Amino acid sequence: SFLKRKVRLIACGGTALTLMGIKDSTRDIDFLVPEKREYAYLISVLKDLDYEQVTGYGWRRKGEVFIFDLFEGSKVHATELLESPLEKGNNTLSFELSNIYVGILNPYDLLISKLFRGDAVDIEDCLLLVGEKRDEIDMEYFKKRYAETASYEISEDKCMKTFKYFLKRAADGGSDGK
Repeated sequence: SFLKRKVRLIACGGTALTLMGIKDSTRDIDFLVPEKREYAYLISVLKDLDYEQVTGYGWRRKGEVFIFDLFEGSKVHATELLESPLEKGNNTLSFELSNIYVGILNPYDLLISKLFRGDAVDIEDCLLLVGEKRDEIDMEYFKKRYAETASYEISEDKCMKTFKYFLKRAADGGSDGK
């Protein structure tokens, strides 16, 4: 009710997995705000509501537990997506209110953005996503998209090492070999 203009949010990270019903909960609430004007407007509204920036991307109101990580443009943490999440096919509608559109990032970019971070929780989340959406994910397309995205990264070798580890785990049914 505080928003007087349309803001489009695209859930990413654990938030996307939670909205998809793949995870029960997440540590924080992650959204891309692809349009710069919408991002600036949303931040001004949050500031008016006494939200404070508590991390590089995170916003929280004093006394509240949840942190909202808001990523401007097409960048999730340090990962620049190949295309805008607003382009056709790059998100699916979760819900819409009068001035809020909440979409869910497509599985390919979701996997890429989580694997580029490369921590254990993100890899486990990716294994869950691939397990749940196996019939919907074209692994050959995913491999090409991942490699293309990684080619723009400074740490391309690290990204590819994580990817190879993930593919092995996925082929083993998620087992870590222990």
